Amino acid sequence: MTSTAYSRPSKLPGGGGGERRLPPRLMRGFTAKIEPKKLGAGLLAGCCLALLTYVSLAKLFAIYSPVFASTANTSALLQNAPPSSVPETVKASIPPEETTLVGPKKDSTAADPVDSAETGPDMAGSQEPGLPEAVSRKDDAEKTAAAAEPKPKPSEENPEKSNVAAAVEGTAKANMTCDENGVDEGFPYARPAVCELSGDIRVSPKQKTMYLVNPSGAATGFDEKGEKRLRPYARNDDFLLPGVVEVTVKSVPSTAAAPQCTKQHRVPAVVFSVAGYTDNFFHDNTDALIPLYVTTAHLKGEVQLLITNYKPWWVQKYTPVLRKLSSYDVINFDEDAGVHCFHEGYLGLYRDRDLIISPHPTRNPRNYTMVDYNRFLRGVFELRRERPAVLGEEPGMRPRMLIISRSGTRKLLNLDEVAAEASELGFNVTVAEAGADVPAFAALVNSADVLLAVHGAGLTNQIFLPTDAVVLQIVPWGNMDWQATNFYGQPAREMQLRYVEYYVGEEETSLKDKYPRDHMVFKDPKALHKQGWQTLANTIMKQDVQVNITRFRPFLLQAIDKLQP
Repeated sequence: MTSTAYSRPSKLPGGGGGERRLPPRLMRGFTAKIEPKKLGAGLLAGCCLALLTYVSLAKLFAIYSPVFASTANTSALLQNAPPSSVPETVKASIPPEETTLVGPKKDSTAADPVDSAETGPDMAGSQEPGLPEAVSRKDDAEKTAAAAEPKPKPSEENPEKSNVAAAVEGTAKANMTCDENGVDEGFPYARPAVCELSGDIRVSPKQKTMYLVNPSGAATGFDEKGEKRLRPYARNDDFLLPGVVEVTVKSVPSTAAAPQCTKQHRVPAVVFSVAGYTDNFFHDNTDALIPLYVTTAHLKGEVQLLITNYKPWWVQKYTPVLRKLSSYDVINFDEDAGVHCFHEGYLGLYRDRDLIISPHPTRNPRNYTMVDYNRFLRGVFELRRERPAVLGEEPGMRPRMLIISRSGTRKLLNLDEVAAEASELGFNVTVAEAGADVPAFAALVNSADVLLAVHGAGLTNQIFLPTDAVVLQIVPWGNMDWQATNFYGQPAREMQLRYVEYYVGEEETSLKDKYPRDHMVFKDPKALHKQGWQTLANTIMKQDVQVNITRFRPFLLQAIDKLQP
């Protein structure tokens, strides 16, 4: 059916070249007659336009809907994509922010088919606004954008209170437990006091204080002033402790009574000292690094270290170890002016005997061993050898011996003669003195099959040897068997190393040139030990040794035998 409103010619039929006009009255009558028809045609045309618009929108909705988001359907639908232009009247009715597109899904290796339709060349600007899908896509976009924002490190300052901090402040139960058992069969220094705290903990290095928000008063262990004082050095030595910074744990009834946090941490804190003897490689390990390992290894780097009696050179020297134990920069407890807030904390370090880690229900509940510590150090310094050479495994192979020389006391006076004898017996010998470059010397030790040294801190380097390697200790004169066994002999066995020791005789010590044979150092050296460390350090510990090669040779052969399969 065709409407005359759209088919009417511009000129009336039968006319010549001019246009024929109807009288006004006749025109009004004619218009009145055709007006209803024009109205009906207009309605019909409007319906057709609405139907066409609906079909176009339905196609677009099908493209964006996840229901039709299979690869095959997407390909087919893209061929029927609507034109890139959308009527301006429709565009004007939709708020512009609801046309936000959703980016690719986070952590997805495959392209999202919904997003694929948006990125096609024919789809630029073709998103049809006004559909319910646009609202949900806006929400998804906001979630994706939020997920894409970089997250602050757990230990960094966060201006907004973290979930952990919100849980801690005012809600988490305050608690403090302290282990102060210093008795250990002649090793009282091996059991320093250690306190563990949990709850809302606020550490103010400037005030040398750790505040524990304790509104219920449930946390115990404080004195009548609500305080607990501790010097966090991992050696319970009365001579040294006065030089260790004292840190106070203070119980406060509310957050208002504690200083305001300037930095919120989501990892535990460990406050400890590197005072005392920590310029000596033996004590660096026994009084700091091994206790730090025992205390923090289970945290897998998620721990913040705060060091009192801060020594920049010490931190620099052991940076590889500290970075392996903690993912965060060390805080100088002596100079930091902030207030650091935590939900867990340790004041002090757990330790065992020298170069020994034994199982313990509270101090070492995870049963770490020195073998674990050795393996940890191999990872720190990228030491490749886990086992020594085996004699006979490779034709012509000569086991490697490292002799650690000393420039101070307890020098091996005939070192060259010892090295020559070892070489004659089949060793490939290297002589070196341990220096400040820990990674380089660790690699040198790890390359050895046998480590030989006179009793002293140099023997601590056995921690870098491969498992089943051999340690040969030359024990000086003067009833030094207890020190030899407990400082290096037993630790070597604990590390699954093979151990040989050689005791120097009266004729092999330089003490014979300093003291007469009727002196206490020869008649009763044990009495010198009873007089304390200072007496011992001024007499027996100042000797040098010159081993008798004939007497020493069988001990070199023992070292070779221990490398046999």
